Amino acid sequence: MPVRSAGLLLYRRGADGPGSNPDVHVWIAHMGGPFWARKDTHAWSIPKGEYGDAEDPLAAALREFAEEMGVPAPAAEYRLLGEFRQSSGKIITVFTAEQDFRPESIVSNTFPLEWPKGSGRIQHFPEIDDARWFPVPAARDKLVKGQIPVLDALLKELGEAG
Repeated sequence: MPVRSAGLLLYRRGADGPGSNPDVHVWIAHMGGPFWARKDTHAWSIPKGEYGDAEDPLAAALREFAEEMGVPAPAAEYRLLGEFRQSSGKIITVFTAEQDFRPESIVSNTFPLEWPKGSGRIQHFPEIDDARWFPVPAARDKLVKGQIPVLDALLKELGEAG
């Protein structure tokens, strides 16, 4: 049975005019911890997390968003965007909604990690150390490669050119 995650992809329309690809902006997050600290290209993700067989994927996506952003996901009618298999075999169920999300700050939950590796010292790092809006072309360069098909699915749903 593959590991399953659920996440939210918020989008908004930018100021570039309807029908243009840069018009669509997405809310994505930079992964925290020492491995990602100095990386920007393909080091961002949609806010997401794992869930169990008995849990509703949308409930999991909303929970994970709140944990990673430090504030609840905006109230919206979330639509299922699809399921996306990652190269690891993990399946991400993604929900989307149009929202102009503007939190005052991002305060992510943390995870423990032995750092430096082999030191025996456990440190706590934020799961997410930054999150913001990017136009879709920039998001293609930021997102981990396995999540780029999520952008394509969003653009297809919105009737935008990829």
